[in-house]
Amino acid sequence: MSDEQSVSSGRFAPVIDEIAYDILRSLRRNGRISIAALAQEVGISRASAYSRVEALTRAGIITGYTATVDPTRLGLGVSALVFCTIQPQQWTSFLQAVGEMPDVESALVMTGEHDVMLIVRSVDMEAMQSLVIGAIAARPEVTKVETAIVMGEVFRRPFVLPGDIPQRDQIGVDSGLMRFTRTDLGHGERV
Repeated sequence: MSDEQSVSSGRFAPVIDEIAYDILRSLRRNGRISIAALAQEVGISRASAYSRVEALTRAGIITGYTATVDPTRLGLGVSALVFCTIQPQQWTSFLQAVGEMPDVESALVMTGEHDVMLIVRSVDMEAMQSLVIGAIAARPEVTKVETAIVMGEVFRRPFVLPGDIPQRDQIGVDSGLMRFTRTDLGHGERV
């Protein structure tokens, strides 16, 4: 693996070769695969597989290993996306507070109408209401909360690799709207 950096869309990423991608694909399918089985699957020696996995870990590409679970079978049958708008200069305390809430699975800082999207899980709707209204919306840093209950989870990928992304036609600047709001020009209100 090279220590060179490549720039793509304003991000820095170590340049890795096809063998490294094959290792990551294999680990994506089975994170518990032995080094010997990984080496055989990728077509390299055990020593090379071990050193490459170590190098990917040192580079921060592999950040850990975890089990994938079905939240519904664990009794967490209700999940929601909670969109929060935060007071200026109060990000740190809000993110620290939600990071300590065990029912918040993920926090994503975003652009657009809201500042943060939380993925939350709960045992039932009453517990979800207590979490969203009593714990998240009640935070002094929060100015607005919108919640969308998840009706069903179709799929969740553990991670995406650059080679997974297909080439697509470029979209011109004039058609770059990501959100469309139609207004009634006579009244200036949303339709």
